[in-house]
Amino acid sequence: MVKLFPHKNTLTEKHVKANKVADDRVPDGILKKCPKCHTEIFANQLDSYLTCPNCDYGFRIPAKKRIEWLVDDFEEWDSEISPSDPLKFPNYDQKIAKAKKNSGLNEAVLTGQAKIDGQSFALGIMDPTFIMGSLGQMTGEKITRLFEKATKKGLPVVLFTASGGARMQEGILSLMQMAKVSNAVAKHSQAGLLYIAVLTDPTTGGVTASFATEADITLAEPHAMVGFAGRRVIEQTIHQEIASDLQDAENVLKHGFIDHIVKRQDERSTIEWLLKFGGEAND
Repeated sequence: MVKLFPHKNTLTEKHVKANKVADDRVPDGILKKCPKCHTEIFANQLDSYLTCPNCDYGFRIPAKKRIEWLVDDFEEWDSEISPSDPLKFPNYDQKIAKAKKNSGLNEAVLTGQAKIDGQSFALGIMDPTFIMGSLGQMTGEKITRLFEKATKKGLPVVLFTASGGARMQEGILSLMQMAKVSNAVAKHSQAGLLYIAVLTDPTTGGVTASFATEADITLAEPHAMVGFAGRRVIEQTIHQEIASDLQDAENVLKHGFIDHIVKRQDERSTIEWLLKFGGEAND
């Protein structure tokens, strides 16, 4: 039999070099692969919401990018607050500098006062591009101030969560933020004010164990990872594999920890409706 393609399965050094040259010519980020349905998408085909056209998964985006389509007006609060380095953790200052450059923020959460269709509210957006939205000492300070100012002004709070958990570089001081923020949330609630949490991918660790799950209304984006410990930690602890969708927002919804799944394209209108009918302080 004559072999029409004698070298089909043989990669020579020449072929490898040619492929490397070709790869170098392809710009980074030209293709995105959905981590949920594995659909490959040309980046320029994504709209401003940056969601998978096949399954509606929301790709991780900077806080300032979300602001662009979410609200009509935004006044930032406490922008000067920046991480401290209480433990003098090795290379932490470099990590912070990189995070600031990536996100355009001084800390892992953007806070301020916003408006949608004339309705004012306090808005917080955790940023997954800032050390994966990890909860540090100053992250907790900014979120605490968000709730305290909202209570003083009589405003509802909308908080978008995205976090890998407490920031290890700050040790126990990062864990203390769970109680600190929760206390501010409780006082806001006692004032009769509405708190809406929107869980985005990922919402895990101490954030899930505290203020992310203390809202009056808990929404989530499609297929967002919502849980406490990561898959590997759980499996090593219980010595068995867990279901692939165990920490998907849809499964968490099924078990009663989330009120509703909302696509990014519908978040603005959903929040507007909730603020209209539930955002006023009780008389």
